[in-house]
Amino acid sequence: MSHPLLPAVIDLVCQAGDVILPYWRGELDVIEKADASPVTAADLAAHKLLAAGLAALDASIPVLSEEAADIPLGERANWQRWWLVDPLDGTKEFIAGSEEFTVNVALVEAGRVVFGVVGMPVGGRCYYGGAGLGAWCLDVDEDPHEISVRIAPDEAFTVVASKRHSSPAQERLLAGLNERFGDLALASIGSSLKFCLLAEGSADCYPRLAPTSQWDTAAAQGVLEGAGGEVLDLAGEALTYEAREHFLNPSFLALPVAAEWRAELIQLARALD
Repeated sequence: MSHPLLPAVIDLVCQAGDVILPYWRGELDVIEKADASPVTAADLAAHKLLAAGLAALDASIPVLSEEAADIPLGERANWQRWWLVDPLDGTKEFIAGSEEFTVNVALVEAGRVVFGVVGMPVGGRCYYGGAGLGAWCLDVDEDPHEISVRIAPDEAFTVVASKRHSSPAQERLLAGLNERFGDLALASIGSSLKFCLLAEGSADCYPRLAPTSQWDTAAAQGVLEGAGGEVLDLAGEALTYEAREHFLNPSFLALPVAAEWRAELIQLARALD
């Protein structure tokens, strides 16, 4: 199953990656935004391409991008369907010269992700999928292959961790998982690729008890849901994207839907909330 808008969005995400790459590992002017996060000319160039491309694709669907998020709540509250975009996710990784940055585009309807596309400009890999649609990984000059979560650890229980962000609660959660599963394997990676590791069956769980924004997670959540995973708040409810005054997500857990340890993880995380 597919979605009629998905192929065009995959193409736009790849184009945005091509726009970003000339800036990578070059001299960059870095501007600090009001929230102290960095933005570069690469972020803005990708935003410009995606905003124009998505509007041309369907002018009736508004765009909410990290680089143009100053849209009043009163206006956004009336949206039924919209694009949620991070033109360059992992700007700090990008500035540092890492390959671990992505382009994220999600189609959101009534607060739920319909599908998401996550592109890796370096190397040209693209992940895409959505609940009920399946999930795929596409590499340059290769046919896309379907991906899915793993239900049980291959060997060690592998937890995805952020390279740059943690919290005392997250560290306590990792300690609790260590007691339950034995020595953990930690997979540290930047940007929305953390969800993609789960989606392709390379890791078991991604707990995030530290701040993220809606555009950081929506596209990769679509990929994970298509691959048989889910993203839950600490009450065990699905992470959703209704219009709110702020764009911060609550703490969340990303995991396979059918994991036999699902209830234990929720209970453990809830005790830390």
